[in-house]
Amino acid sequence: MAEENTSTENSSDDQYVVLARKYRPQNFDDLVGQDALVQTLTNAIKNNRLHHAYILTGIRGVGKTTTARIIAKALNCTGLDGKSGPTVHPCGVCENCRAITEGRHIDVMELDAASHTGVDDIREILDGVRYKPTNARYKIYIIDEVHMLSKSAFNALLKTLEEPPSHVKFIFATTEIRKVPVTILSRCQRFDLQRISIEDLTGLFKKILGNENIAFDEEALHIIAKAADGSARDGESLLDQAISLGGGKVRTDVVKNMIGLADRNQVFELFENLAVGKVDKVISNLQEQYKNGANPTTLLQDLINITHMLAKARIIPASVNDVSLTENERGFCTKMTPVVSIAVLSKIWQMLIKGMNEMQTAPVPIDALEMILIRIAYSANLPSPAELLESVKKKSESGTLRPANSSAGNPSAAAQTAAAPVSAPAAVSTPAQTVVNAPFSDINGLIKHLENQKQPRLAYALRHDIEVVEFSPGQIKFKAADRVGNDTLAALNKILEETTGGKWALDIVPGEVGRTVADIENEQKEKDKKNVAETPLVKAILEEFRGARIENLTRKVKAGEDDGDESANEDIFNTNSEDYFNSED
Repeated sequence: MAEENTSTENSSDDQYVVLARKYRPQNFDDLVGQDALVQTLTNAIKNNRLHHAYILTGIRGVGKTTTARIIAKALNCTGLDGKSGPTVHPCGVCENCRAITEGRHIDVMELDAASHTGVDDIREILDGVRYKPTNARYKIYIIDEVHMLSKSAFNALLKTLEEPPSHVKFIFATTEIRKVPVTILSRCQRFDLQRISIEDLTGLFKKILGNENIAFDEEALHIIAKAADGSARDGESLLDQAISLGGGKVRTDVVKNMIGLADRNQVFELFENLAVGKVDKVISNLQEQYKNGANPTTLLQDLINITHMLAKARIIPASVNDVSLTENERGFCTKMTPVVSIAVLSKIWQMLIKGMNEMQTAPVPIDALEMILIRIAYSANLPSPAELLESVKKKSESGTLRPANSSAGNPSAAAQTAAAPVSAPAAVSTPAQTVVNAPFSDINGLIKHLENQKQPRLAYALRHDIEVVEFSPGQIKFKAADRVGNDTLAALNKILEETTGGKWALDIVPGEVGRTVADIENEQKEKDKKNVAETPLVKAILEEFRGARIENLTRKVKAGEDDGDESANEDIFNTNSEDYFNSED
């Protein structure tokens, strides 16, 4: 940032000027963290390849309006001799430079689109476009927060923006680039101003404090830089506040209290106890930090940041040497990375993120945070799924587990029960002779055939709305619900004839519908679940996780098997094969 103060900011009566204004950049060299933008504009000015419109986007306080003014000075600077052309190093002392810095240049007009949103405001600009500049080389229009313009205002700007006079340049600034119409964006050269890194912000603060002859703690500057979240203006405002609170010195303890941060070492201790499941120490540590003024929301965010920091350190060990980390953070990473696994960190991360949503709706945030940390601490003492499976497998192999319906003296009976195959609902009747050439022999085969033929309505009706009395090739006798109409029967008959090449008799038997195909399938599923639940491995898991249940069974098709082959159903409940396993906690 510029070390020298502007003329307006150094008033004769020694009125105090905030740091964000006093150290506002005055040229490209003073811009912090925007190397790509500076390089592009520098090359454009040197090679006389100046675009007629620029749009600058980025977060608040990153330097959009300041950059726009620097561009205006670079294009209109005449140098000390009054004859120089556009330059990447505006002199800052010629009349054009001083007038732009002080905001009084007649040919450089700034418009706040947040308060001038209408088409009439844009028309005033357009009326002056056709006139050449009075004193400067270019007439420059700077429109801040351009996304706030109305639709009609944008439309009024389009034609002039596409083909402006050679003496006119437009510079737009916005924090909401997505709200700017694409018709405007396509006519502009876009620059995305990056968040300023913690390292660059810390260096900027050191430079400012050095100029102001103010003592500081290194850690305090690092905390302010992190809190600024990439914004130079936010960081300088926090720095101003820290100087006032610290009595002319930037102190770590003052900054922490100002921002609502807990003591970093205490947060590290809290996380360590959290990761190993020391619930009592977690609660006492949390209460102590809260009494000392720690903000619950900020504390939760700190824990999230620490989780991410440790996960990154485990995956990329070199990240521990990142300059953005303090010495304490590096030491904590070195200490904890061998202790906590990625699986544990992932679990903590998920629970903290979920807890953040809970805190937003909780009437007392500290109570919500306490419950979140209790939940995480207790979960740390639970075995991971991999550890649990390994444990129960060892018990199973050692023979210490037995199914409930088996006797100690006859383990083979349990094995036979566990290995019982799943069978589809059996057909009510199957004739000895095949009358028609059908690719199916029972109602289940017919339903599957209908599904394959993209007939979901018919398949649903056969599964849920009928009770099969008799099924044989060429004839089906069934009880039907009232909603099964003649159109359904006609459509079914047509498909049966087209598929088999023969006539079918569809006979409706009087009486109420009893057990449908769906009912039989559900009964079989429940029976299968019960059989699986009695296998040693699954039984051990269900006992370990109280309240867990088998939600669904999914069969793995082994290599060389046909998924539809009934023979593939043999030994599907063998506990060693793990053909089935799906549970919902």
